[in-house]
Amino acid sequence: MPAIQQELPFDDLPEVPTSAPWCQRWRERAHSWRHVSEGGFDARHYEVEPISEKDAEAFVRTHHYSASYPAAVRRFGLYDVSAGERRLSGVAVFGVPVNQAVLTKALPDLAPVTEALECSRFVLLDECPGNSESWFLARCHTELLAAGVRGVVSFADPVPRRTASGNLIMPGHCGRIYQATNGIYAGRATARTLKVLPDGTVLNDRAAQKVRRQEQGHQYVESRLIALGAAVPRAGCDPAVWLREALEAVGARAVRHRGCHRYVFPLGRNRRQRARIKIGFDARPAYPRRPDPEPAAR
Repeated sequence: MPAIQQELPFDDLPEVPTSAPWCQRWRERAHSWRHVSEGGFDARHYEVEPISEKDAEAFVRTHHYSASYPAAVRRFGLYDVSAGERRLSGVAVFGVPVNQAVLTKALPDLAPVTEALECSRFVLLDECPGNSESWFLARCHTELLAAGVRGVVSFADPVPRRTASGNLIMPGHCGRIYQATNGIYAGRATARTLKVLPDGTVLNDRAAQKVRRQEQGHQYVESRLIALGAAVPRAGCDPAVWLREALEAVGARAVRHRGCHRYVFPLGRNRRQRARIKIGFDARPAYPRRPDPEPAAR
């Protein structure tokens, strides 16, 4: 008999502590929760394999709350094989951060993009039982190590995010999965101001730069804004002026962000190998336990 998903008593419950028996899941950018009492995770029912760029991007854009796909170097799929057929149930993407300093500051002795990568997307469907994510992440790290990757930097966004109509699309993350897999907590990333769009997604600085400079990928960013109500750019218009007017037209909100929580994973076959990898930040004595309060729009 298949496991029945238990419902939490609150739709907007934030990320729960590491010791709690609830695991967060996603489907079509909506989060939900699974309980370990459903029977837990059985590794015999799952496989982890590299996945194509096309399949990874389609899955992430459909289910991850950001609705965006990053620059990827390595991609892995979690496949459910329990019913005799392979069903893609999760995707992990490791790749290139917007700024390579993300890697060089955290892992100063490792070559960025080859020996060090950022875990930029990690999403499991609501059908995955409790504890699936820690097994999936551990398998990804094993695959990365075999490919010559010796360090991973991961971030958890602690700021809750809502649509313009007030629907909660992301309750804020402390990095529970990274804590459960012994990630080294290295404090917060740089504080910044986010441009939050009406659908709750963020227009980051790199995406805005693509529009202003008409770099590769600017058409996708522009199409997102047009779909939200911005005017189509006129021929010969200044892209920077169009972007400013488009953000105003769609009602983008400026939200102050204190910085994501940073976790560093040195990879090695044993403790001695992992200990040889230099971490560029001092490890913090305690993991964060709660998401940030919801910020007021500016």
